[in-house]
Amino acid sequence: MSAALAEPGASRMAVALTVNGRAVRVAAEPRSHLGDVLRDGLDLTGTHLGCEHGVCGACTILLDGEPARACLTFAGACAGAAITTIEGLDTDAIAGELRAAFNREHALQCGYCTPGMLVAARDLVLRLPEADERRIRVGLSGNLCRCTGYAGIVRAVMAVIADRRLRGIPPESGAGRALGPVGARIGGGTVTPLPLPTSPAESVAPAAVAELSASFVPAHSFTQVLDLAHPPEAVFALLGDIEAVAACLPGAVLTARPTPDTVEGGLQVRIGPIAATFRGRARIARDEAARSGSVRGAGSDAGGRSATEGRIRYRVEVGPTPGTARVALDVGYTLTGPLAQFGRPGLVRDLAGRIAAEFCRNLDARLSGVAAPAPAGLDPLRLILGLARARLAAWFGRA
Repeated sequence: MSAALAEPGASRMAVALTVNGRAVRVAAEPRSHLGDVLRDGLDLTGTHLGCEHGVCGACTILLDGEPARACLTFAGACAGAAITTIEGLDTDAIAGELRAAFNREHALQCGYCTPGMLVAARDLVLRLPEADERRIRVGLSGNLCRCTGYAGIVRAVMAVIADRRLRGIPPESGAGRALGPVGARIGGGTVTPLPLPTSPAESVAPAAVAELSASFVPAHSFTQVLDLAHPPEAVFALLGDIEAVAACLPGAVLTARPTPDTVEGGLQVRIGPIAATFRGRARIARDEAARSGSVRGAGSDAGGRSATEGRIRYRVEVGPTPGTARVALDVGYTLTGPLAQFGRPGLVRDLAGRIAAEFCRNLDARLSGVAAPAPAGLDPLRLILGLARARLAAWFGRA
């Protein structure tokens, strides 16, 4: 028999739940969300309702042991589930350690976000193998706080994780901590663990690979010149090694073994706790006699909301001095979607120049026999700050 039964002659239904370890039956309309039922039906007002759009995280509770937004969860869909609110964590050891750390690190002020923040932080303490500040910030990015600036919150969570690992308490793993849809175990079901990434290439989001357009006309284009203190033959040969080129290009990873004319890969961009990954496919062509080539490809972000298509033509020429090479680049691209608002041609050219400079340094290191550089992360914030400094220098120079 279902744990959610409609009451005779009424639009309300009786929902059977286990809340904070106690079996309860509560009457709720079919469209009632769990946050209202907990607060109004069970007087558990520690679950705070803020945006009621699943954005702020103030209403975060545990649904079958997994953090969930109470404002986005229909109460009727939770029939038979085990729910834990902040009140149910009064005697929880991890929550107690977090409360003490929050107090010690001044990690709360008005306190409105704190119940949801503690629930989310507790999940991080259980899962993360070490006190990694970046991963903690990513894990808490769905919980907004308008008071603290987050620094104290992050310090508090780091302290609890570090202390527990020093005490020999390992992170939880296995099927009990599997990734999967929140509430997927309602009614005694199981969740099949998703495989965790084991290499940088596997960490690229599994978005559909964008297909190349048969007739591409770039919306914007620009040229770039790279000078390398190595013979043109050596430079052209290295540009034919796709894996070596990917290792030198900031933020690039390969997601499949390249063929002589096709490569699949991704570009990872991070700004603080925000990460974006583009995945795509490119066609490669080379003319050995003319020491020239082209790369034409397309890609989209993991959500599919932004996309880009472009082509790069290159030619390796004799450099200005004997034994050197000059690489002439002709770049054309089109950017669509939300990120297009940041794609002003002037900004793209300036950022491309800085990326090309780092790429050139990495190529020079490989050609010089220096240890191969690790794949570098693309840091747009650092590039934009460099752009701002260059623009200020130019303005003062003209003054």
